Amino acid sequence: MAHLSKLIHTTDLLDSIKSDAISIGIYEDGSLTKNGKAINALIDNQIMNAHDRGDIKGKHCETNIFYSNYGPVIVIGLGKEKEFETECLRKVGGTLAKKAIAKKYGHVVCENFGGKGTADYGQALAEGLIMGSYQFNDYMTKKKDELFELNKVTVSGGSKVGLDKGSITANGVCFARDLGNHPGNVSTPTRLANDAKKIGRRGKMKVSVFDREKFTELGMGGLAGVAAGTDEPPKFILMEYWGTKKSIKPKVLVGKGLTFDSGGISIKPAAKMDEMKFDMCGSAVVLGCMHAIAAIKPKINVVAAIASTENMSGAKAYKPGDILTAYNGKTIEVLNTDAEGRLILADALSYVSKHYDPAFIFDFATLTGAVLVALGHVATGIMGTDVKLVERVKKSSVNTGEKVWEFPLWEEYCEQVQSKIADVKNIGTPMQAGTIAAGAFLKEFVDEDIPWCHFDIAGTAWGEKEKPYGPKVGATGNIVRLVLDAMGV
Repeated sequence: MAHLSKLIHTTDLLDSIKSDAISIGIYEDGSLTKNGKAINALIDNQIMNAHDRGDIKGKHCETNIFYSNYGPVIVIGLGKEKEFETECLRKVGGTLAKKAIAKKYGHVVCENFGGKGTADYGQALAEGLIMGSYQFNDYMTKKKDELFELNKVTVSGGSKVGLDKGSITANGVCFARDLGNHPGNVSTPTRLANDAKKIGRRGKMKVSVFDREKFTELGMGGLAGVAAGTDEPPKFILMEYWGTKKSIKPKVLVGKGLTFDSGGISIKPAAKMDEMKFDMCGSAVVLGCMHAIAAIKPKINVVAAIASTENMSGAKAYKPGDILTAYNGKTIEVLNTDAEGRLILADALSYVSKHYDPAFIFDFATLTGAVLVALGHVATGIMGTDVKLVERVKKSSVNTGEKVWEFPLWEEYCEQVQSKIADVKNIGTPMQAGTIAAGAFLKEFVDEDIPWCHFDIAGTAWGEKEKPYGPKVGATGNIVRLVLDAMGV
């Protein structure tokens, strides 16, 4: 676990705390907090002199280091004071963490940048610091002696409640990143199931794991069909967290856990096939959220479902032209075995719709390459059946800085996934609206009276441009914070 796990909150003055470096912020107009002014005075007004000369601009996330008898002082630009908000603070925290790692400062003490003491600002700072400290070094053996981790950050001032909550949510994000970054021979369906059990024990959750024989017997033909070509044991994982009366409808999370996707018989090109270890990032979102819920223990009910398998080719693999029967009894014509994620999600959505009377359902999947064409690595594609639920997602998107964009689910698109020989087919019109077609397909497996929102994270689960609090490479853990916010955790 190469990242900070928690932060230390104090009301002590910065210069009274022994550390490897001190950090304060400065606005473009040269404004400093009380803590900042004290540090500036301590080092003979060097910071303000540099600002007056124009050597420091105070631009957002600009960094400068001053060296003194009191040790290094990292000064981070906060931008314009009137434009400073939680996402700005999140980026400042990430910038500080990465600078500390680059300079090999093991313990940094920092101010509550900007001086605002509200819980949401404290949460944003904690998220930035912890997510920015993340590194994935598990398989680095040749350069092990060169690796460096940030061990400790002490924050002077601000909201301890916010810092604590932000630390928990950020740890959920980092947990999701780790799951996504491990290769397919490590993050197997069995590994996901075992991690779910560990989370369940911490959070007093009921965890059930169905093996191939069990879910096939139950009638999960989509998952059974996709899993037919792999010897790696597939799993259907259920997690139940009851934080309030069971009469209160649970909020349901469903994740695609495709731990490696070769495309099956409709095999993918060799180029970048290694990235298909990330095809389980939908399940990583779910487990990242449950990881945080286990620590926070909110007074809500949450059910999580993960359908997990590999998609391989071989003598037993399902084939184009096959007809599969999903858990809700609908038949599916398979026209492309590389459109497999929607098949395993069909069973998961059908199962939770039938057994849990959800308040709403969110599902998460690296589902289509088409969403990358439409939105790049910038935003997650969403679509749903309930206007209020979708608006809640959009509001949380603003709160957490994780961009989403809504696609329509018009009847014309839903007609494109209707089959002539079965109930539905697993692709829409070739070369048209691929992301929407996948959403239209999933809609067939959610009861009409259940509010539902689908997240296509194929463009944001990995590969995005590095953010100050994002990883240099690999899985991002995106959407975990958004979902927790939308659920009111």
